[in-house]
Amino acid sequence: MKLRRYLVRALHRLQKGPGYTYKELLVWYCDNTNTHGPKRIIKEGPKKKLIWFFLTLLFASLVFWQWGILINTYLSYNVTSSLSIGFKTMKFPAVTVCNANPFKYSEVKPLLKELDRLIEAALERILQPGNSSDNVSPPLDLELWNQIPLVLIDEHDKDNPIILDIFETNQTAPVGRGPCQGPCHAQAQSCLLCPQCSQQGSGNCTYRNFSSAAQAVTEWYILQSTSILSKVPLHDRIRMGYQAEDMILACLYGAEPCNYKNFTQIYHPDHGNCYIFNWGMDEEALNSSNPGAEFGLKLILDISQQDYIPYLSSAAGARLMLHQQKSFPFLKDQGIYAMAGTETSIGVLVDELERMGYPYSDCTVNGSDVPVQNLYSQYNTSYSIQACLRSCFQNHMVQICGCGHYMFPLPEGVNYCNNEDFPGWAYCYSSLRSSIKQRQICIDSCKETCNDTQYKMTISMADWPSEASEDWIFHILSYERDMSTNVTLDRNGIIKLNIYFQEYNYRTISESAATTV
Repeated sequence: MKLRRYLVRALHRLQKGPGYTYKELLVWYCDNTNTHGPKRIIKEGPKKKLIWFFLTLLFASLVFWQWGILINTYLSYNVTSSLSIGFKTMKFPAVTVCNANPFKYSEVKPLLKELDRLIEAALERILQPGNSSDNVSPPLDLELWNQIPLVLIDEHDKDNPIILDIFETNQTAPVGRGPCQGPCHAQAQSCLLCPQCSQQGSGNCTYRNFSSAAQAVTEWYILQSTSILSKVPLHDRIRMGYQAEDMILACLYGAEPCNYKNFTQIYHPDHGNCYIFNWGMDEEALNSSNPGAEFGLKLILDISQQDYIPYLSSAAGARLMLHQQKSFPFLKDQGIYAMAGTETSIGVLVDELERMGYPYSDCTVNGSDVPVQNLYSQYNTSYSIQACLRSCFQNHMVQICGCGHYMFPLPEGVNYCNNEDFPGWAYCYSSLRSSIKQRQICIDSCKETCNDTQYKMTISMADWPSEASEDWIFHILSYERDMSTNVTLDRNGIIKLNIYFQEYNYRTISESAATTV
């Protein structure tokens, strides 16, 4: 019965439906709609009809305006950030430790012999300008110097500074007409030049000004040593670095003993051999059972400061970094130093970041949608924006300069830059590094990761060992490492590290859509 009644009512409505013209359709809609305005426009008198027409048009416009705002707000894909604090058993971070000095000087000295003689003679000329290096025996090899000369600026006359090539005592010229073509500022004391300056005169030239000769000498030495070391095979560079059994003297994780075999070795161009604890490549990542120093990682390291390269590493200590499992450690950007002769305690707090992906942000889950070849994938590590930026720079270096920089991984079939095979590489590298356009291209091409874990560190230090205990501690550590009753360690080479969670509270900063459907 109900179905029959519904069908009869529907048929009755169809029989009373509108006509076929637009006017008939409009009149039928206004006469049957539930809204007040259109109905009164049809039924009221002329004056009220005009008022109701104006009110209906006004409020219909407001409705459409609000709809436009709402749709525009949704399509802008804004997000809101929320902070939540949780409590759980957490994975202990991967810990990378390196020596601030990449190679043992005793191992690498034959390769750097001529370079060291050259820089020693240059320092003598800087400190004592009147002395001559012509009588040095055996004679200096000035080929390295001529490729990238280092000059001084005579500032006695502030209005007319004069540049002076350190190994050309008779060659002086006003700034802008000598080997350094360009306006070296009067306040600078030294100027680092690249190959084209000395070879092509006023042609392509780039140079860097330094306020101190110490900075200029260090930069010059790094450039030259990079050229030399880039030709050394990787296995020889690893051999010349600090070995795990010599560097890691003691290890304790919670109540469990560990040793150098629990670390994974990687070669890092900035710091030589580096060792990673709890990287998670071959085994499951370790969990921390409780917060506090007693449940963290304790290390004793020997950095052998007496075997440092004098002109390459001016800082002494260990370089370390906390990072996620299976991620590459970029120590130059995110690492910290631990000073020799100290016990450094590092309390860790964890922040987890969860970003919304497209269309709310331009982040990436695993880097597969990033148009840059990730050169760090050879380490089987996860994507990071640091890896992307460095890969992007190296790819540009290969395209423009024809070779790759020693500090970054190489694409397949490419060689590292050096002075013999690529004489103009230093100029090309310096120009590319200072190029704002190149940096912007890489920034636009690379993406942040959607999910990230950051470790906030609280660092404190104390002298270690104390004067009262250093005698027996050095005796024991020397015996355990060298099986010698003589003390082979000292305060200038020993570092103690304590790394632990301060608390098990972790913060999660997550994004959610500000306007949903």
